Amino acid sequence: MTRPDDRPAQTAAPEETDVLIIGGGPAGSLLACLLARRGIRTVLVEKQTNLERSFRGETLAAPSVTSLHKLGFGPALRAHGFLETTTVTTVTEGRPVLHVDYRRFRDQPLPIDIPQPALIRIFNDAAEGLPGYVYLSGWSFSSLMEEDGAVRGAELVRGRGSTAERTRVRARLVVGADGRFSKVRKASGLPADIEPMARDFLSFKLPRPPEWGQDAQLIVDHDRHLVVLPTFPDSLRIGHNLPKRGLATLRRAGFAAFRDGIAALSPALAPLVREHLLSWDDTSFLEIFTAEMEQWARDGLLLIGDASHTATPILGQGVNLAMQDAITLVPVLVAALDAGAGRQPVGAGELADFVAGRRAHKMHVTRFQRMQESQLAVSSPRGVRVRRLRYRLLNAFPGKYRIFDKVINAQHPVDPVDLSLAQAALSPGSRADGASTQAEVAP
Repeated sequence: MTRPDDRPAQTAAPEETDVLIIGGGPAGSLLACLLARRGIRTVLVEKQTNLERSFRGETLAAPSVTSLHKLGFGPALRAHGFLETTTVTTVTEGRPVLHVDYRRFRDQPLPIDIPQPALIRIFNDAAEGLPGYVYLSGWSFSSLMEEDGAVRGAELVRGRGSTAERTRVRARLVVGADGRFSKVRKASGLPADIEPMARDFLSFKLPRPPEWGQDAQLIVDHDRHLVVLPTFPDSLRIGHNLPKRGLATLRRAGFAAFRDGIAALSPALAPLVREHLLSWDDTSFLEIFTAEMEQWARDGLLLIGDASHTATPILGQGVNLAMQDAITLVPVLVAALDAGAGRQPVGAGELADFVAGRRAHKMHVTRFQRMQESQLAVSSPRGVRVRRLRYRLLNAFPGKYRIFDKVINAQHPVDPVDLSLAQAALSPGSRADGASTQAEVAP
């Protein structure tokens, strides 16, 4: 099958659709697939013409793994391959203080690591050929189309300068799923509280030694830390904090000093760091901030994923929250489209309960992330001792796994109609293009 992200960009966009999704990341591509399964005319717009670029959020938590299996993506996940994470260990000032074994959670799959390009391709492949589904690669969002105070579509652009092509697509709902630096959010006029975090992140990858296994680690020494994540197929993905606007200072000190600092934080990684971390080109910078909004919607417009509420990289929640948005939105949006008269835009009021529920959940996650960040930023001797004691007490607490189960394994519902459509996809020939698909409803 030709993959949507690898084929030539479509020469013409449709003049109108039901839902126009801006941003072909995990949230946008999953939402487009699920809506197309429901028979909703859906246009997915992705500015890139291929997916071979760097992503950071590649860890899917257990609830996300469960939902993707229920939605029929399990065979495709296995066909590509992924890496399960079995444990996570926190090490402070050289001493292990907290250990969580994901295998201890009952009736839960293990978290998995799969490259985001592969995950997005899985969603795109499942949608390709479905009636009313259109994938526009190489097109970018330019502006919103507005009439009488409501959003009625968007103008798209392909190319640059005097040769750029422009087109306008009318839609009953425009969904901004274009990430943390969302252009749709900026164009929406909806207020956003953007709060820089005290520190930023520098990430890199190293080969994963066989003896490392499938253990994630949080390595902390006073106010410096490393997040070490086993990454498919054979790497370690590592994030290192640095002070806000501290990259220039770090660079002035020299790459050797940076590399030595990483090696000092984790002696186990030191040989790999010295052999494989050779220049600043091997690193990737991420500015850390949160963006919180009271309103995610206007008449004819909705923001989801990082566009609506930007999480920090702590605990790797961004991609999971974004997919939860998409899965939860589908039945709400289908009902709103069915209830609407003619071609009227979906009203913000019809999305209010969805926004309220998802916003409350995301704010809870963000508060937890900020608490964790404040703990990682401790540098005073007393603060370091108190932090180490807290981790040790939690590790020794008999109800540790009950606490973590509520925090990291809270399930989100999958609508029964989507479950039925996943089951129906088991039948060969169920696709409009005649191609059979596989699906399963349990991990």
